[in-house]
Amino acid sequence: MLGQRQGIIIWLHSLKQAKMLRKFGNVHYVSKRLKYVVLYCDQKDIDGIMEKINSYSFVKKVEPSLKPFLKIEYENSKPDKAKEYDYKMGI
Repeated sequence: MLGQRQGIIIWLHSLKQAKMLRKFGNVHYVSKRLKYVVLYCDQKDIDGIMEKINSYSFVKKVEPSLKPFLKIEYENSKPDKAKEYDYKMGI
């Protein structure tokens, strides 16, 4: 199915060429007000794709998303006693 995916944030001068970015991966979001595109592609190909996209004249800046590298397991999280009591009561 899908391999490891990573997002790329592409800041544009104009949104006219936003459709052209579909050939590099899946366009997840296009912001009309702030003029950026969130594009998802394979993690192994991200460096080459970023170089190709950055070479276009309508691109201001290209940034990789750091979401795959964030730690999502939390340690030492203490549950709230009031909520724990409510769960036991069935509220």
